[in-house]
Amino acid sequence: MKDPYQILGVAKTASDDEIKKAYRALARELHPDLNPGDKKGEERFKDISAAYDFLSDSTRRGQYDSGEIDASGAPRRTRSTWRPGTGGGTDWGSAGSAWGSRSGFSFGDDADDILAEMMRRKAQGRAARAETHRGGSEVRHSLTVSFTDAAMGATKRVTLITGRTVEVKIPAGATDGQTLRLKGQGQPAGPTAAIVPDAFIDLHVESHPYFVRRDLDILVDLPISVQEAVLGGKVTVPTIDGKVTLSVPPDSNGGGVLRLKGKGIVGADGARGDQLVTLRVMLPENDSEFKKLIEKWGPRNGYDPRARAGMV
Repeated sequence: MKDPYQILGVAKTASDDEIKKAYRALARELHPDLNPGDKKGEERFKDISAAYDFLSDSTRRGQYDSGEIDASGAPRRTRSTWRPGTGGGTDWGSAGSAWGSRSGFSFGDDADDILAEMMRRKAQGRAARAETHRGGSEVRHSLTVSFTDAAMGATKRVTLITGRTVEVKIPAGATDGQTLRLKGQGQPAGPTAAIVPDAFIDLHVESHPYFVRRDLDILVDLPISVQEAVLGGKVTVPTIDGKVTLSVPPDSNGGGVLRLKGKGIVGADGARGDQLVTLRVMLPENDSEFKKLIEKWGPRNGYDPRARAGMV
């Protein structure tokens, strides 16, 4: 990996909040969900994710800043540059090199360097063990699904913040705001992490042009003509399963409710709710003949629906 600071476009002196802010801005710009088919963008997204993971670990960031490790997390080894003079002095360079090869250490000029190297290796050992057991971070994603997919269930492909694309099963009857768990798909603490956290999908269900959900029932307003309301007839009604035929009884009033059994939402036990169809009588628009008919019919009939309802 290149310099993580350069990848995120921040200075080495950047605070944790500044690093997080830079990462979020780049993630929003480069996330594969927003740039489908952009392979270069996907690779950059993976790079910024790795860079943020690296710098968000205070131990690794400190070791990198001090030159103890490189951007891949590997230790930077230093060679002895001290050379003894002639005479009866002890050859610490030779002795140190031999001792260093046996112990796996390399060091510089004096005992202080040896101690520093030993402490560095000890700290690296602690860091490695901590990374192995560190849980990493849970990752949350947002997924928008249609009303029908939420009602009937569906499978969607989602690109996670880790860069991995997975298939997410939307359960039948899913609700707006429901959270799905993807086990072991979160952001690990590092490449040697033994525990990988979970990822979470927060569902957002789109509203429908004419369906409304109430528990496991689906409500829909169905426009019908005056002729259909008075004489009755068969009309076509949309459902989440497709269109069906519904019989409208003669003399149906606006506001009357008809039930389509088993055409609602699928419940957790597999049982389905119903679709409730509310009739809405629609008058013809700008029909002079219809108006003349009503003008003749009204005075002769004297029908008063408010009096019939006891409101007068």
